[in-house]
Amino acid sequence: MCSRKRTRPKAMAGTLYLVPNLLGAVAPSAVLPQRTIDVARGLAHWVVETPKAARAFLNSLGMPVPLAELHVAPLSRVPGAAELAAVITTMRSGADVGVVSDAGCPGVADPGSVLVAAAHDAGFRVVPLVGPSAILLALMASGMSGQHFCFHGYLPVKPEARAEALRSLEAQSRAARRTELFIETPYRNAAMLATLAATLKPSTTVCIAADLTLATEHIERASAREWGRRDATRFDRRPAIFLLQA
Repeated sequence: MCSRKRTRPKAMAGTLYLVPNLLGAVAPSAVLPQRTIDVARGLAHWVVETPKAARAFLNSLGMPVPLAELHVAPLSRVPGAAELAAVITTMRSGADVGVVSDAGCPGVADPGSVLVAAAHDAGFRVVPLVGPSAILLALMASGMSGQHFCFHGYLPVKPEARAEALRSLEAQSRAARRTELFIETPYRNAAMLATLAATLKPSTTVCIAADLTLATEHIERASAREWGRRDATRFDRRPAIFLLQA
C-alpha cells in the first residue's frame, strides 16, 4: 500500500497570524501587548470579519502604510473552497496573513476556525497572538468554575423559547457542575436579566460582565432572586457576557 505524503510549504512560505481585536473604543496599547501590535503593523494581507470594522482597528494601530495599500478581504462565516484557496495561495507566495474579527479573538465565537483548519491542513504555520477575549475575561472575573464551562452564543429571542433554554442551561450547570456562558443583543440586556430572575431557581448565581476592558467596565454577580430586585436597565445597550452557575 502506498501512502501519500503531505507536501509542506517551502521555508519562505507565509504564516497565518490570529490577531485579537479591541472590545471597544480604547487605545490599543491599553489592552494589546506590544508584540501583537508590532506583528499587526507588519502585515499587508488581511482576512477579516467586516472590512469597515477591521479598517477602524488597523487605523487605531497606526499602520506604517496607508490603509488603501493593504489587502483586506472579508471572510464568509462558512468560507467556500475558492475563498480558502485564495488565502493559501497568498501564503504560498511567501506573504504573511492576518486574521481579525470585529471584536476579541478570531475563531473564538467568531469566524476564522475554518481558515485556520485549512492552513494547518496545507502545512502552514499558525500563530495566535495575545489579546482580549470577552469570554475568558468574563469567566475570570465571575468567581464561577473555570475548570468546566460552556459557551452557547445567543439564546432564542422569543420569551417562551428563551426561558426554556435558560432552564436547560441551569439543569446542565447543576448536573455537570459547570459555568454556562452566553451573550445577548445589547438592547435586550435588561429583558434578559428580567427573564433570568423570573425563570431560574432563586439560588442560582448569575453574573453579567459589561463593557470589558473599557473605562465603563462593570462586572456584577448575584443570585437570580437578587437580580429581580436590581435595576437592570443600567446594562442596556452595553456589550455584555452573561454567566450562570447552579
